[in-house]
Amino acid sequence: MGKRKLFIPGPTEVREEVLSAQKRWMIGHREKDFSELYERVITKLKKVLDTEREVMVFTSSATGVMEGSIRNLVNENVLSTVCGAFSSRWADISERCGKKVKKIEVEWGCAIKPEMVEKELKENKYEAILVTHNETSTGVTNPLKEISEIVRKISPDTLILVDAVSSMAGIKIEIDKWDIDCVFASTQKCFALPPGLTVCAISERALEKAKKVKGRGFYFDFLLMKKYYDERKQTPSTPAISLLYAMDYQLDRMLKEGMDTRFERHKKMADKVREWALNKGFELFPEKGYESNTVTVIKNNKNIDVQKLVNGLKERGFTIANGYGKLKNITFRIGHMGDLTLEEIDELLKNIDELLS
Repeated sequence: MGKRKLFIPGPTEVREEVLSAQKRWMIGHREKDFSELYERVITKLKKVLDTEREVMVFTSSATGVMEGSIRNLVNENVLSTVCGAFSSRWADISERCGKKVKKIEVEWGCAIKPEMVEKELKENKYEAILVTHNETSTGVTNPLKEISEIVRKISPDTLILVDAVSSMAGIKIEIDKWDIDCVFASTQKCFALPPGLTVCAISERALEKAKKVKGRGFYFDFLLMKKYYDERKQTPSTPAISLLYAMDYQLDRMLKEGMDTRFERHKKMADKVREWALNKGFELFPEKGYESNTVTVIKNNKNIDVQKLVNGLKERGFTIANGYGKLKNITFRIGHMGDLTLEEIDELLKNIDELLS
């Protein structure tokens, strides 16, 4: 198989020099060299995320930390906001962990509104609320700032847990200002790294809560991760060292670009794809005003053969995604995140035009 440029909602395109950064001599994870590498990574991540929160890197997909957040921060009950496949998965994980889950559920393509959360929090008390910032299956960005403000106003002790898998480092999230307790993302999306690591920022409030939660498990125990970092600048178990080399290198590239510049580039790519879709007579799947800047989900209202388009692009060296789950063939998805550029988006759209005509 030849090289294909990825325009899917993850894994996303990884630059050759970032891949090459993994090819360094192996070191032991209990050596001083590793402690220096990990401390460098954590320091840079705090700059990238613009946070003073505790930051951890787990060797895992984000689904692991989804479960970890529930195991660490919830004893009994949780409020889950569900608006697509991945927010639904988090609710399912919570139930599998034995928690009582109340759902605020909307139709796929719609956003979770602050007033929905307000109504529920006025009627019932919850230990935590689960918010998927950017629902990758529907291309909806939920109004996280406004939801967080409502939670703090009505139920200040409720922890705010955020899945930012397809938004962190691509859409601005003011973690400290919005007072988010736990926010995580895997690195194969807006970080433009290979899969295998998840970044997590955790508030002091959440860490204090974790001390009162039984059955936190071992691998994703936030307090154990903090202890190892504070005492040794290490992780409790063997991490993916090669991926951390790549992350160390990539974070320098991201900081050099500047995070505000990076967010603006994501917005420009999204604007271009949305404009193209509407000009071609397609409709956007997300509710108006809540469209994602990292992945555009397009309605197949023109009844094209989506899989034929996907396959045709693969032959030309490009990969886009069919609709996710029950939206297969009903929608198609174009990812525009990470290190992709406007020029590459132009090239992709030109090839789609040729195939569609």
